[in-house]
Amino acid sequence: MVGTIKNVGYALYRGWFYVLVTVPILLFFPFLLLFTISEKTYPQFFWLARNLWARPILYGMGCFPRVIREQRMQKGKSYMFVANHTSMLDIMLMLHVSRNPFVFVGKKELVNIPIFGFFYKRVCIMVDRDNVRSRTGVYRRAQRRLDQGLSICIFPEGGVPEEDIVLDKFKDGAFKMAIAHKIPVVPMTFYDNKKRFSFTFYSGGPGRIRVKVHQFFETGILSPEDTSTLREEVRDVILKELKA
Repeated sequence: MVGTIKNVGYALYRGWFYVLVTVPILLFFPFLLLFTISEKTYPQFFWLARNLWARPILYGMGCFPRVIREQRMQKGKSYMFVANHTSMLDIMLMLHVSRNPFVFVGKKELVNIPIFGFFYKRVCIMVDRDNVRSRTGVYRRAQRRLDQGLSICIFPEGGVPEEDIVLDKFKDGAFKMAIAHKIPVVPMTFYDNKKRFSFTFYSGGPGRIRVKVHQFFETGILSPEDTSTLREEVRDVILKELKA
């Protein structure tokens, strides 16, 4: 009986999440659509997504962010944001952390999510990881966004790992791109998102969600040959934090 009640609670919690994701999009649909007509108005779209979508979702779920910063970002500067990936809350938390407008690089399958996928397709850099041409095109599209003064966000595990994996292996893309464009890599550790809202249906619950913004990795003097070293150094920082 107790287990049934708990499962009903988990199901309601999940359902409430999708309500919170959908309602702001419907409420502000005309403005969101207006700000996606041109790439020049992306900063306005980002402001709406950060303040009127991501934050209401986090607080509405009872997930109260706490950001610990070892270094602060400079306004108007471009960065490469990377973090461990364990939950759909990762997107909202990343938006909460950065005031600097950034663009997500993510898998093309997310365009199939109703309503959310419509805007995801319009503002994010989509990649088909099974298509070499698609992966190559990411660099060109990212360069255009960086030239506009934006930052880039990639979850370098390349997807959400199995629940028992603390941190999966990192792929090269984010680090190769950071070195090519000479932008700092900003590692972040998301401690609690798996506990609050994992991909296991009957799980989760409200509470504090902490994120640590680590010291940045500068790439100005690095060459493409340094990609694997940078990748592993960044992964080690996040892994040690998760294990600690």
